[in-house]
Amino acid sequence: MGQTDGRHDDDQPNQDAHDEHRHGEDQHGEDRHGEGAEDLVDSLADLARQLQQEVGTEDTLEKVVAAAIALIPGAEEGSISVVSGRTKVVSWAASSALPDDMDTLQSETGQGPCLDAAFDAEVVDVRDMAAETRWPDFASRAAQAGVGSMLSFRLFVSGDDLGAMNLYNRTPGAFDEESRDIGSPFAAHAAVALAQVQQRDDLRAAMDTRDLIGQAKGILIERHRLTARQAFQLLITVSQHRNVKLRDVADELVSSGQLRGPRGSV
Repeated sequence: MGQTDGRHDDDQPNQDAHDEHRHGEDQHGEDRHGEGAEDLVDSLADLARQLQQEVGTEDTLEKVVAAAIALIPGAEEGSISVVSGRTKVVSWAASSALPDDMDTLQSETGQGPCLDAAFDAEVVDVRDMAAETRWPDFASRAAQAGVGSMLSFRLFVSGDDLGAMNLYNRTPGAFDEESRDIGSPFAAHAAVALAQVQQRDDLRAAMDTRDLIGQAKGILIERHRLTARQAFQLLITVSQHRNVKLRDVADELVSSGQLRGPRGSV
């Protein structure tokens, strides 16, 4: 009697069915991956078309931040940050007071993910801010402010001014490989759009807007004895409630001394 390999002939159909099922799973996985890539391409194409319709730096920046939060996994808050003179970090189109606070903190400490993204690396990933050791002063205070994780992408270099897109989440480990894979081409598209806009719109106008918002914050701080953070958050709240641009809200307060909020004048 000849030796057998321990497998009956009746097992062969089952093995063939298993192999076919596994091949089908692999094929479906490849299909899903392809669909995901196509969705990303479509989303970036839509973003590019939307940004081409914007005529000003401020509008473009706001659109970029909103799209980044919507498209990049893990992003809860965001801003575009410009590093002036290689030390001063200024927030543009911050989605809330948190990103604005973090840019102020990076300016004060002279360290942080945005500075690294602008000067040393195209992408900087902070998995757990509380355990971060690259920027001890910044990381400690950022964690205390509620930042759990952060992801920064370099956008542009223009003379001594450098730009980065910063994304935040209050939970550690919120950003993963998919976040970086989507964020990198997104940042590349955003950088091209910003470069085009800057050719049409004087960059100083955006800085003037920042100064105007600073004046409005100062009025609220003095009038209501608020902190800078509270004043900025109040301006954002009024802007969102009235569906009016933040700059216009600030201009109204600076020009008239009045600010119409959800419950009357502020």
